[in-house]
Amino acid sequence: MDGRAVTYGELEAAAAAVAGALAAREAGRGARIGLCAARSLGAFAGYLGILRAGATVVPLGPGQPEARGLAIAGQAGIRLVLVDAGGRARAGALAGAGVEVLDVDAVTAGSGPEWSEAGVVPDDVAYVLFTSGSTGRPKGVPITHANAGAYVRNAIDRYELGPGARQSHAFELTFDSSVHDLFGAWGSGATLVVPPRKALLDPVRCVRDRGITHWASVPSVISLARAHGLLRPGAMRGLACSVFMGEPLLLDDAAAWREAAPGGALHNAYGPTEMTINCTAFRLPDVPGSWPRTSNDTVPIGQADPGVEALVLDTAGRPAACGELCLRGIQRFAGYLDPRDDAGRFLERDGALWYRTGDRVQLEAGQLVHLGRIDRQIKLHGYRIEPGEIEVALRRHPRVREAAVVAGDGGLRAVYTGDRIDDAELARHVRARVPDYMVPGGFTWVAGLPLTANGKVDYRRLEEQCR
Repeated sequence: MDGRAVTYGELEAAAAAVAGALAAREAGRGARIGLCAARSLGAFAGYLGILRAGATVVPLGPGQPEARGLAIAGQAGIRLVLVDAGGRARAGALAGAGVEVLDVDAVTAGSGPEWSEAGVVPDDVAYVLFTSGSTGRPKGVPITHANAGAYVRNAIDRYELGPGARQSHAFELTFDSSVHDLFGAWGSGATLVVPPRKALLDPVRCVRDRGITHWASVPSVISLARAHGLLRPGAMRGLACSVFMGEPLLLDDAAAWREAAPGGALHNAYGPTEMTINCTAFRLPDVPGSWPRTSNDTVPIGQADPGVEALVLDTAGRPAACGELCLRGIQRFAGYLDPRDDAGRFLERDGALWYRTGDRVQLEAGQLVHLGRIDRQIKLHGYRIEPGEIEVALRRHPRVREAAVVAGDGGLRAVYTGDRIDDAELARHVRARVPDYMVPGGFTWVAGLPLTANGKVDYRRLEEQCR
């Protein structure tokens, strides 16, 4: 963290100061406290201090648009926000909306008032994260201590975290995978390593210079590193474990990462925010020659974690080998902050409530394979088209690295990275693998696919560009 080492004792004292400051303001159990901070001692002490006080953390993110932050504060009923140096620029707008702003750096500089344990129970909400809603209004996802605790305990065991391990922190607090970083380290006694954002663009140097043993990030980190020639064989021999999450992991990208970190375990994890970070996972065999070959050239997302059940249903609601993934278990949230958002998201079956993920999966050799979002399906000239199928066909061209297909003006448009290739050649390549009505009407080369703040492919931006 800016070259500074912080002991658990120092973090404990800082978190206690925050908890005391909240207690003095009667902002304890049941209160939702905003946290507009990132990658600082204040951010981490604020997170822990809010939980210590028995309150609920609502990350706002200093880098997100001001209007979104205000919308989230309003929806969540936030009356108090902690800010660090990076979040102070938002203080004026928040104060103008009637929210009390507390400088967490000033709080942690002193000992703070006394506070007592808040008597939190497992069903109390630990944090609320806001995901993008189809209506343009962010949807609040409350996650309880029981939800998060179940995931963290499983992650510590699965990824062998503990004293001596050095866990990367690549995710922003507004992204639920940040809980994997923070509480995987803090819950096991490992060291949380917090590189500057720019350092994450060169994962090899980041791992080597900071002695990282446990890496977690979105898969796009691999494709960016490959594009810049950074993943040299054997370059990360000290890496003991790598976990990729947030988007499908391509087998080719996984192979490149394995060459660079030949001695470490390599996992692919999956989970919507509503199922608490990740709820399925697959560890690739140590010998690449025994890796599975899937229908879409991605690493399987594996099987459900302990305490989680998975059900695949076809369009008629019958159990099937291919269809929508539905989930239940200890990590499932109880419902959105606004109950109106629950409509269509749950399925009652077998006397239990299942969460409908909206993700299409297929069982292959006993493992779940992620095929894409159901809501990305495109209807064109009466045909229902799965863009993911076309993307797979494109990626199988030897000179294409990544591909994305969206509906643009006049039909399907494909955007790809790798080498520049003649449109006619790409059309012939795709036509040999899919029906004519699925062949894109245009192909656009880009140096890199646009990404969201969380490192996922920004399909909405691509659609705008192709209009």
